[in-house]
Amino acid sequence: MIKVLFTTPVLEHPAAGGPQLRIENSIKALSKVSELHIISRARLASIGGMDAQRFYESYCKKFLYVPSAKRLSNNRYMRKIQRTSRGFLSQDCKFILQYAARHSINVIWFGYGNISFDLICKIKKNRYDIQVVCDTDSVWSRFILRGLPYEESLIRKLKIYTAGKKKEREEQVLVNLADITTAVSDIDAQYYRSITNVPEKIQLFSNVLDIKEYNKKPEPPKDIKRPAIYLAGTFSPKSPMDKAAWWIIKDVLPILKKAIPNIHFYIIGRGSNHTFSNVNDPNITITGKLPSVLPYLCNVDVSIVPLRFESGTRFKILEAGACDIPVISTTLGAEGLPVTHGKDILVADSPEEFANSVIRLIQDKNLSSQLAENLRTLVRSKFSIEHLEIEAGNILEKLNCHYDKEFL
Repeated sequence: MIKVLFTTPVLEHPAAGGPQLRIENSIKALSKVSELHIISRARLASIGGMDAQRFYESYCKKFLYVPSAKRLSNNRYMRKIQRTSRGFLSQDCKFILQYAARHSINVIWFGYGNISFDLICKIKKNRYDIQVVCDTDSVWSRFILRGLPYEESLIRKLKIYTAGKKKEREEQVLVNLADITTAVSDIDAQYYRSITNVPEKIQLFSNVLDIKEYNKKPEPPKDIKRPAIYLAGTFSPKSPMDKAAWWIIKDVLPILKKAIPNIHFYIIGRGSNHTFSNVNDPNITITGKLPSVLPYLCNVDVSIVPLRFESGTRFKILEAGACDIPVISTTLGAEGLPVTHGKDILVADSPEEFANSVIRLIQDKNLSSQLAENLRTLVRSKFSIEHLEIEAGNILEKLNCHYDKEFL
């Protein structure tokens, strides 16, 4: 069995959102098709403490931390600076390569490779023969640049443009430097293939769910109000999720209230209680981060994905499907998923269309049930851990064959 060293700056259990869920499910899939070793670049406190460490240890042969993890700041901005500093990079690179050499590991899999540019470059510079998988959760340059039309400040626009163009240059380097670059969808794969000299190095590694985690419907929160719409994510000022929630609050909810006065809007996830602390509306509940979103998700009427810019993980739609909850999304919110308007989900891009779609699903229970059932079938057939195991196996087989040809 091929040996894989998996390293990531994003790790948390229980998973707090799409990024953490992608990493957790990637580890589960890779553990089935390789001898897996994990080196976390996140701190013990950040991943969820010893319970989280024991959880991940159950999926690998060895679980360790890079030396810098013990010295990372509690401030996330400082952590970003620390991770790209020359001292931290050199120490972590040396640690990873020495571990790989001691254990005869020929594949280093970078979870969230698109935010690991400096470390990947340093690894390859020090040992070009080692095989690297740059695992991406999105096209990060699109994630950044799509925010330009929604920013009014010229200074802020310039910062977004500069950051997006820098990320584009990094992506062009990474797709040619890495032995494999993964994409979560065909749309992302098309972009990566367009900027590399070797398009076959781009492989699908989908976002999936561990379906068994969604089989049991949890009890609803005691104070849940119905009918209800639900939005979950990670929120911070000017982020895609922040803009999406404000769009619903300011433009969609007033239309909804005219038709359904008692409609309730739940905003759930990390940062929501800070970003929306000034919201004072009896029709809106903001929970902040929860141990699990499932008690709410499984007991609302509609899950909404009102994203207007980003390039992300799409777990919001997958989780709703696994929980038998109908979904309304913007076109962008469903990008990359093989869903069809009117069959698996409803797609709406204007406030009026979005509000009317919510009204339809709350008033037409047959339509609501049919959409939920179709989406559930799609998720279970194409977005399971078993599906990801096949993709992981194909990637490792491709790497193994290449290694045999080069070095045997």
